[in-house]
Amino acid sequence: MTLEEVIVQKPVERAQCTGKALEEVLETAKDSDCLTIGVYESAKVMNVDPDSVAFCVLATDEEFECDIALQIHFTLIQAFCFDNDISIVRVNDMQRLAEIVGDKSEQLDAHCVLITNPAEGSWEDPALEKLHLFCEESRSLNDWVPEITLPER
Repeated sequence: MTLEEVIVQKPVERAQCTGKALEEVLETAKDSDCLTIGVYESAKVMNVDPDSVAFCVLATDEEFECDIALQIHFTLIQAFCFDNDISIVRVNDMQRLAEIVGDKSEQLDAHCVLITNPAEGSWEDPALEKLHLFCEESRSLNDWVPEITLPER
């Protein structure tokens, strides 16, 4: 999908398309063991090897919206992503994100999820390319951290 094709889509179609693409990429990354889950774990990866990060997802919900420490962490992560040309999105359903990236039995801190490049190179995934195009388009509209709605199960 080209940038022009993404721009021509209606906003509702684009939101559904990107939500499905994000879920698909997260599931593929999980199967490939290319996910880093958690604010602190993500900060460590970004500090040690920022070139290994392919995409960043920040998640919050109503319970954590007023958490000042979390908002400061988000601001620092966003700045780091901007400085290192890492595409970043926000989702408003942390519980749904945790369901996608984790096991049913474990409780995850899914406030930040990084998709890292596989050991043998970088991602060649059409769904990830769609997400990068969505982020590029959003930045051109001065929406630096666009929000994506994950599809319901």
